[in-house]
Amino acid sequence: MRCVFVQFRCVPGKTYEVADAIYDREVVSELYSTSGDYDLIAKVYVPADQDVGRFLSESLFDIPGIQRTLTTMTFKAF
Repeated sequence: MRCVFVQFRCVPGKTYEVADAIYDREVVSELYSTSGDYDLIAKVYVPADQDVGRFLSESLFDIPGIQRTLTTMTFKAF
């Protein structure tokens, strides 16, 4: 499994709907609301045999109300 963090900027007024939809997909291990440029951050474990971009696109990025995303790949946990 590969750990990635995905930040979501939502359409104003849609953050809770987006968060509920993300949570309902059962692909994130943790989901938080955040301050700053993005509204939500999710910790996602992508199966090692899956392409990260395709996995995220097919499982999360089609949710209505998402304006922009930022994906951060991780390498080594300390």
